Order: sequence, then C-alpha cells, then structure tokens
Amino acid sequence: MYEMRYSNAAQRYFKKIKEKGLKTAFRKALETISENPYCGTLKAGDLAGIYGYDVFYNRTNYEISYRIYEEDDKIVVVIMAGTRENFYHELKRYLN
Repeated sequence: MYEMRYSNAAQRYFKKIKEKGLKTAFRKALETISENPYCGTLKAGDLAGIYGYDVFYNRTNYEISYRIYEEDDKIVVVIMAGTRENFYHELKRYLN
C-alpha cells in the first residue's frame, strides 16, 4: 500500500466538496489508487510522468491526477482533482 500525500490544490478541492456521495466516490478512488497506483492512465507529452484516474458520479466525469515516487518510500502525490472540463488545461497551468 502506498502512502498518499496531497498538493495544496488537491487539499483545497477535497475540502470544498459538500456532497456525501461525491466524497465517497473520491474516497473509493483514492483507496484504489493507494492499493495499486498503476491502475490510472499514464499521460504523455507535456504531462509525461503523471497518471490520471477517472471518477464518475451523478453523470459527471471527474479526474484525479497524481505522480508515483518509488525511490526510498512508496509514495503517491495527488496533484489535482476536479471535473473533467478544462482539467488538463488547469493542470498544465498549475505545474508551470
């Protein structure tokens, strides 16, 4: 099982979620990622080295982006989470 860490952007997003069902959907997705972080899809191009994981809730597609570090400890850093709309554009802006 991998240790989960969160960027400031991800912490702010998860803190703002009020709907219980959406919180549960994200919690299950984060548990899945911590058990097997390679379950997400590896991105290419500008976002090389970043994984994306889809979360579907209430007919809306959400996304979680994260990086895997395995040098000393097994750590997954959640970079950002949010709705799929403009997600990768925002992620590129956040990383630069």
